[in-house]
Amino acid sequence: MIRAPKEPDCFLCTKAAEDQDAENLILERGQTCMCLMNLYPYSNGHLMVAPYRHVGDFTSLSDEEVTEMMLMARSWVRDLQKVGDPQGFNLGLNLGRVAGAGVADHVHLHIVPRWGGDTNFMTVLAEARVINQALEETRVDLLRARATP
Repeated sequence: MIRAPKEPDCFLCTKAAEDQDAENLILERGQTCMCLMNLYPYSNGHLMVAPYRHVGDFTSLSDEEVTEMMLMARSWVRDLQKVGDPQGFNLGLNLGRVAGAGVADHVHLHIVPRWGGDTNFMTVLAEARVINQALEETRVDLLRARATP
């Protein structure tokens, strides 16, 4: 999959337009944004929050998009705390290709759970990512946590 050719269209727009949330690992759909699991996670529970609107310039996001993006991220951080008991989080926007954006033309916020001694260094040293649970299992756990007050 990693060496597979890249999709010519924006994968975020494609997934948002499809009615296949489980297959596309979409966890939540809001009014202006969605939360989905990263298909190539840096760690278990690596999520992304993205507006439906295809826009690459963060300053062009509406107040509604920015607000929903942050509120959705906060809500999923809470659920990730229930599921995996991480010791910390990286939340970030990579704006522009030189800033590390894999998809530079569609703004998205990364939510990356972190644990002391996690294997996040593998991407840098070995060009490999290590996760200890299948994405589908993590998705079920997160949706179960969302349903539990």
